[in-house]
Amino acid sequence: MANNNSSSNPTLAAYKKAVELLGMKLNIAKALEMPDRELTVEVPFKMDNGDVNSVVGYRVQHNNTRGPFKGGIRYHQHVDIEEVRALATLMTWKTSLVDIPYGGGKGGIAIDPSNYSKNELERISRKFFRAIDPIVGPNVDIPAPDVNTNAQVMSWFMDEYSQRHGYTPAIVTGKPVELGGSLGREEATGRGTAIITKEAADKWNIDLNKSEVVIQGFGNVGSYAAKFLNEYGCKIIAVSDVSGGLYDPNGLDINNLFDHNKKHRTIDGFGGGKKITNEELLALKCDFLIPAALGSAINSSNVNSINCKVIVEAANGPVTGEAADKLWKRKIAIIPDILTNAGGVTVSYFEWVQNLQQFKWTKQDVNKKLQEKMINAFNEVYAVKIEKKVPMRIASFMVAIDRVQQSYILREG
Repeated sequence: MANNNSSSNPTLAAYKKAVELLGMKLNIAKALEMPDRELTVEVPFKMDNGDVNSVVGYRVQHNNTRGPFKGGIRYHQHVDIEEVRALATLMTWKTSLVDIPYGGGKGGIAIDPSNYSKNELERISRKFFRAIDPIVGPNVDIPAPDVNTNAQVMSWFMDEYSQRHGYTPAIVTGKPVELGGSLGREEATGRGTAIITKEAADKWNIDLNKSEVVIQGFGNVGSYAAKFLNEYGCKIIAVSDVSGGLYDPNGLDINNLFDHNKKHRTIDGFGGGKKITNEELLALKCDFLIPAALGSAINSSNVNSINCKVIVEAANGPVTGEAADKLWKRKIAIIPDILTNAGGVTVSYFEWVQNLQQFKWTKQDVNKKLQEKMINAFNEVYAVKIEKKVPMRIASFMVAIDRVQQSYILREG
């Protein structure tokens, strides 16, 4: 994401194209591209052996024209300001696309969490939240989990903030249910991916009950997407994780595979399916290919081997800009990440609303409202795609950017 070359950065390329098609004034386009605030902090903490160590943390607040900044905090050794900036920008468009009253933010700490004990991670988390305390708040900036962070980290964040400001569950989302987290949050991104796939099947005239699905990545998003698509009647013929892939042309036993993965945190050792490589998995003939693992998984080196009807981007940026152009020419549709994986932030918004209301919704309420949001967003994007004869990615950015532009003009004009 840090790469500013628009041929490899599909987000930047889509932004520029959408701005051009919308006929936006250059000054407004530049204003919306620029982050509102970037904060780099030192995070000193005590190691278990008594030594004091120090790491670097970031919080980028991109745009709050439509509401408080919203976005995750990741712990990864490759986190830098450019990556955080790019992801914060993407969150502005994602929250706008599903029409929830947020702007975009993102944060991170440049650490490999596997090198630290749980106690050390708690001290790092609390110190980091203390450092960004002046720029966050339940009506200012609401962090959430991201890569290598989870409900436990959010609990530490919430507790640290509440010690200073009084009990404030709305300061973060993605918390445990016991501390004000929302029912349905864990599976929200995977459920949203399945809903979007179902809508795409309808528009591209694919019979869901006869469809074949390949899923790259079987973490939280991929596994729940598989579970719900299986319930919709799809045949999941292949899945993969870091241990490799499993393939069964008759369809994998998703319920048992889901349970195995939940227990062992890997699909490795599961009895069913033939073992295949990740490269072989991406080249399988299918109706829907769902990349739910890493960015740039589909690129110039493997794009010609892709053999599906529709790619549903569940990961962030799994198809490079160059690959997307080639797929468009081959009439292979791409449902972009900005739309596909917006289920997570949508239910995060529901969690925040419940915290502010101090009222808990049922799981049925959450799932029903999520479905409405995802389908409405899909239909808006599809209408622009048809009207302007552009790919779904460009249509998504046009819908999202126009919404932010309208708010910006109303506030600044």
